[in-house]
This record gives sequence, structure tokens and C-alpha cells, in this order.
Amino acid sequence: MSPLAIKSARAARFDALALGEVMLRLDPGPGRVRTARTFEVWEGGGEYNVVRALRRCFGLRTALVTAVTDNEVGRLLEDLLLQGGVDLSHVRWIAFDGVGRTGRVGLNFTERGFGIRAGQGTYDRGHTAASQMKPGDTDWEGIFGAEGVRWFHTGGIFAALSPTTPEVIREAMRAARRNRTVVSYDLNSRASLWKAGGSDCGCVRVNRAIVPLVDVLIGNEGDFGAALGIRGGKPAGASLMAAGFRKTARAVMREFPNLKAVAATMRRSTSATRNDWGAALWYGGKMYEAKRRPGLEVFDRVGGGDGFASGLIYGFLAGRSPLEAVNLGAAHGALVMTTPGDVSMATLAEVEKVMKGNEARMER
Repeated sequence: MSPLAIKSARAARFDALALGEVMLRLDPGPGRVRTARTFEVWEGGGEYNVVRALRRCFGLRTALVTAVTDNEVGRLLEDLLLQGGVDLSHVRWIAFDGVGRTGRVGLNFTERGFGIRAGQGTYDRGHTAASQMKPGDTDWEGIFGAEGVRWFHTGGIFAALSPTTPEVIREAMRAARRNRTVVSYDLNSRASLWKAGGSDCGCVRVNRAIVPLVDVLIGNEGDFGAALGIRGGKPAGASLMAAGFRKTARAVMREFPNLKAVAATMRRSTSATRNDWGAALWYGGKMYEAKRRPGLEVFDRVGGGDGFASGLIYGFLAGRSPLEAVNLGAAHGALVMTTPGDVSMATLAEVEKVMKGNEARMER
């Protein structure tokens, strides 16, 4: 296994580019969806959250490939995306048919949960514009070749949206690899999305066809079994992270020798608002474990895994050591869960401060 070979910033227009769907998140605040009378609106999507954080928290040049329906709801989403600072020049705008049969903007109704009441997400994302993307829609050679990208990121949520989205992912990954762009993939297994397609067993088949094109594979303690059918160790949470992750990572690397790194977040939910939190990275034949945070207080857990992925990717792009990269990811993921919405509100200075253990002292 060879280490990651990352292009210099001068050799590419973008430091990172993501492929995936962005939804409108409708948030009832501390209450419940079933009794809500008002909702706060955010944007969010597993792949997009990563490049947004790389832009807003870590100051890198990032872009998004997706499709959005051109109506008032789509333009609301655009307004939120513009605030995130991610380049939108490769977003495809799809004509609205007046009803939404041929394309619409996906919605995600999300409760934060509290104490013994778990958080809950309800998708309303059938027939979305992004789910209908197909091979040939995007000039990947122009993006990865002519413009240049250092790191390409996508994930299992986009792969689950339709029969065509896995083909789009593979098309993009092949172009990225031809142009020496590092490819990362977050397994992000969502049982509800695979069941909506008719069979959750398709999850393993689809993901196993994608991972041979990946350099850096990311997941959580349960993803490797659910999405790849690989169970190398007990997915028991942060307290058994070292032993469980080491076995899982070795099993994954044996089956997919193309991989250069495997990374995972490890979480044990004591309650909706208190989690044990940790992360680990397998790279260069060694395991690197981030500082564990038992009893981490959680305001909104959605986006914590994406926060980990973006911090880890930033660490590699910035030339930091593997241990620093996984600690950047874990610290940033923890911070993402202290604010509402899917997206990061953290700064690099705050991430560095949390990495050093100076986590809660008041600044004046």
C-alpha cells in the first residue's frame, strides 16, 4: 500500500469537490415534527456538508456537482448554498414541470431529540432532481482534467437514491483517478433509503462495486457491516474502538487492497444529548486513534460524521500527520454537534483549540 499522493494547490482550481444531493432541512427546534407550527430552514446533504465545511471552516476552494429544480423552492436552496461559499458552477438546473413529477427539491424533517427521546429524521425526497442524474450529464473530464481537483468526495447516501446514481459515482471516480485526484467515499448507510428502492440487500452489492475505485473509505462503527458485509470486530462504541476498529480496518483492506486509508467515527449514545465520541484512522499499516470524548454533550447530532470527514480531509490536504488528521476530524465533528443544523459553524481556530484540550474556557 502506498501513501496518498495529493496534487499541489497550484495544479488545481479546486481543493475539493463533492457529488451528492442537497436537501432543505425543516427543523422544529426543540419540539417535534408532529406538533410543529413553524420550522427553521437549513440546507444539508452528506456529501455537500463536507465541502461546505472545507470552505467555511478550513478556508479551502471547494465545489459541488448536483442537480436542483428551477423553481422558488430550488432558488431558496440556492440562497442557502450561496451563503456556504461553495462554488456552484457545476450545479445543473432542471426545468420545473409544475408539479414535481420530473424533479423536485428533497426535504428532510429532522428532530434533534433530547435525553431519552431519540433524534428522528423523516425524508421526503422521492423524484428529486439529483436522484435522476445519470451518466453523461456531467463533463467529468473537464472538471478533473481541464480545471483540476485535488480531492473528490461522495458517498453512500447519493448511491442509494436511484438505480442511476451509483453509475454516476463510478463515472466520476474513474475520471478522478485518470487525473490523479484522491477519491474518498463515506459509506453513510441509511436503511430507509435502500428499503425505499425495494431491497436493503442492494446496499452491499452497490457499495462493493464502488469501493474498488476509492482511495480513502470513511464510515461509522456499523457502516462496514451494513454497507459492505464486513464485520471484522464488534461495533461496540468508543470504549472498544481500538480492538474493534483494528480488526474491521484490516478486514476491509484485505478485501479492497486499492484502499490507502480507512477511517471511522465511533459513537455510543448514552442519551440523545450525551454521546461517547471517538474516531480512528488506518493508514500506512498503522492505526491512529483520536482523543476520545466520553460524555460529549450534543446539541444536534446531525452532521457530526460529515464534520469528521471534512476535518480528516483537511488534515491530509494541509500536509498534517495522520494522527493530526484524525484528531482534526474528531474535534471538528464534535464541534459540529454543538450547533443547530447539518452544517459546520466552527472555525479552524476553535478546532485547533479543541484538539489541544482547551475546550470550554470563556473567551472575552
